[in-house]
This record gives sequence, structure tokens and C-alpha cells, in this order.
Amino acid sequence: MTPQLRQAIRLLQLSTAELEVEIASAVESNPLLDWEESPPLETHDGNGDARVRDDGTGDERSSHDDDRPPPEASAWDGDENETWYERIGPADSDDEPLAEQVAEGETLQDHLLWQLHLSHLSQRDRTIGVSIIESIDDDGYLRETIEAIAEGLRPGMNPSLDEVLTVLHQVQRFDPPGVGARSLNECLQLQLDLLDADTPGRELARRMADGPLERLPKIGVAGLAHELQRPTEDIECAVHLLRSLEPRPGAQLGGLSADTYVTPDCVVWRQQGQWRVALAAGGRPRISIHRGYERMIRSANENDALYLRGRLQEARWLLKSLEARGDTLLKVMRCLLRQQSAFLEFGDQALRPLTLREVAGEVGLHESTISRAIARKYVRTPRGTMPLRAFFASGIDTGGGGEASSTAIQAMIRRLIEGEDPRKPLSDARLAENLKASGVPVARRTVAKYREAMSIPSSQDRLRIG
Repeated sequence: MTPQLRQAIRLLQLSTAELEVEIASAVESNPLLDWEESPPLETHDGNGDARVRDDGTGDERSSHDDDRPPPEASAWDGDENETWYERIGPADSDDEPLAEQVAEGETLQDHLLWQLHLSHLSQRDRTIGVSIIESIDDDGYLRETIEAIAEGLRPGMNPSLDEVLTVLHQVQRFDPPGVGARSLNECLQLQLDLLDADTPGRELARRMADGPLERLPKIGVAGLAHELQRPTEDIECAVHLLRSLEPRPGAQLGGLSADTYVTPDCVVWRQQGQWRVALAAGGRPRISIHRGYERMIRSANENDALYLRGRLQEARWLLKSLEARGDTLLKVMRCLLRQQSAFLEFGDQALRPLTLREVAGEVGLHESTISRAIARKYVRTPRGTMPLRAFFASGIDTGGGGEASSTAIQAMIRRLIEGEDPRKPLSDARLAENLKASGVPVARRTVAKYREAMSIPSSQDRLRIG
């Protein structure tokens, strides 16, 4: 894996807030990077009234006109600077402004369980997967043995050790890379397996991770070169590759505190009856190459020119990685809009089943890339600011030959309960019958599971007399 590719992957999985910190640090440490001047976001007319500039093109509108559609614009061409605040149609609500909402904390287990429920596994394998994920610590390592996990599932399931190990291998393919490993050696091996076969130093790094790496602090690079009978340059290349890996994969997904406000990565709005998407203000930081220092390279002495060329190359890599990050986010979001436009129109009940694999196949990227692209990313919509993962849901077959998402079924259950007679609340069996009549055949136990997941009491506890 080249340094440029590693940088692009790392930037892709950062949230907007983390990206801003990363960019600020890069600008501070690299003289070849400079902030671009941004046009003023707000001006004042002669009467002292604030007017908001929509996209730096010169068109202005009053800050009191947020509920009015902007002036007619030409067909949208994907420019991230287009105005986004048009609010029309069924999704509008004065009770749900487009301001950022408080984010819910997400743990590593939440992230893994979400991927598990989107995977193409049987219910039995998912149950085993839940037990495995519950045994993974915050660093991303599996701390329970395969035998202990199998024993914990008895007597209800009585799985074999091979079954548990097979599901573990599936979990180890989840994001972040290296998760579910039982040792540092296995963690590094899992990450190396994801690299291209022609990555310089990959095979030697795999060999070193099996044991020789532990002796590196004692015998050094020269000692390893002698032990493995390889040139010192090859050992240094493999060591550099191993140091680029993450020894604590779970640490990348620290949970957000309950009072954290999120910064949207993208904004979604509707224009002329079609849903549009653009990167938010921080999605593509306004940085550029410092032309003054770039010109100095021609006249600087050899040492200074060598230093400036190195920083110039780093700056170009960063700009290219930021461009790739933005393009990937837009590509994924456009796919989500095509697949889930009804969700934006009508809410959870219209959310269709959608998995990482489907999106990856449509946009031509790997599932792990899609997972990184949506991890800790948020989109501002007329329905509020929501995580990108809200656009994904597992599916259940319906009587009409289609599928209904689990999120949509939960919304239907909630709506049925909200409309019930409090003196005669609907039982889980009755809810299942009503869903079946609507073309969604769901078992009573599935209804009970969804009801409990929404923290809705049983029919007995919902009973109101008088």
C-alpha cells in the first residue's frame, strides 16, 4: 500500500470535525500549504439587516427568507457550492429545522452490530455473531476463547466450534480492519490481507508478524535481516509497512458523548422535484499550494530545495486525497438518494432494505470503502441531521415478493400502537396479523423483538382503564 493510498483511506474515515483538525495540523506543519481566502458569508445592507450569501456567486437573500425557495437556478451539475437550503414538500416541518441535532454516541459494538445485521448471514449465524461482538473489547480484540463463546450459547443453540470460528472470520472482515483479532499477530495479519498482493513488503511483513517482529527491539533491523536472510532494505520496507498498520483498531471508533453536536458532511435538498446533494462547507477544506514557497524552490540552495520539494509532494498528496474523499462521499450519497428517495419523502416507513454490498456494487467500490465512507458521517436533510447509516437497513420478505426493511416495519408497528385503543391495546399477535394484512408477514416473536428494541411496553403494560 502506497503512502498516498494509506493517507486517502485514513482521511476517508475521518468525520468532518476530525478532518478540520487534521487539515489545521497539516497547514501548520507544512509551509507549502496555505488557507484559501473565503468570501464573506454575511453582509449588511444600508438598513442594517443581515443578508446571507448563498454560495459566493453574488446572489443574496434575506436571512428571513429561509422557508422560500431560492431563485431559479440552472440544472444542478454537482457543484458542492450550490445553495442547499430549499425546503419544500412533504418532508418539510417547522418543528424540525435544518440545524444540527445532538448526536447519539456510537460504540465499537454498535458499529459492528450494525454491519452484522446488514450482512447476508442466517439468523443462527447472526446470534453467534452477536455473542462474538459482545466479547470484543474497546481496542477491537476478542478476549473470549472460541470454546467459551460456544459454551455461552448453550443449551439454546449448542453450536460447534467450527460454526463459531466461521462466524468469527466473517466478523473479522468488518470495519475497522483488524477487528476481532485474538492477538496482535492476527490483527496485523488481517490488515495485511486487505492489501494488494503486489504491495511492497507485504509478504515479508506477514512472515515477520508471525513472530520475528517481537524480537525487533532486541536484535534490530540488521539482526532480523540476518535471521530471515533478506537484504536490510527489504526488512526496513516491511517494518515501515507494519508500522503503518493500526495495533488497536477499535480505538478509531470512540463513542461520542451525549451532548456532542455533529457537523454535517453533506447537505441534501430538493430542487425542481429532484433530490440533490452537495458537500457541506467543511467537506472540502479551502486549502491550496502556497505559490510563494513553490516559486522559492527554483532559487533555493540544494538542501532547502530538497526540503521544499518534499513538502510540496506531501501537499499535493493531501490535496489529491481530500479530492478523492469528497468524490467518494458524493458518489455514495448520490447512490443513497437514488435508492432511498422515498425515505426522505415519507420517513422511516418508506425505508427500503439496503446493504453495504448493494451500494458497493452500484458505485464500483469495495464494501470496506463504503463502510469507511459512511462511518461517523452525517447528512443534513429537510428531516433533520442524520447519520448516513440511517439509510441502510436489513430486509424481510413480504407476501408480494418484495422486501420491507426492519426500520420500516418498526415504523409500522409504532404507528399501529399509537393509533390503538388504550383500553384495548394490541397484542404482539394482533400486531403481526395487522402487518400480514398490509402485506408484511412477520412472526409474533419478531414483532416482540422490534417492540422491545423501540422500548415500547407490552400490551399488558400499555393497558389504560377509564
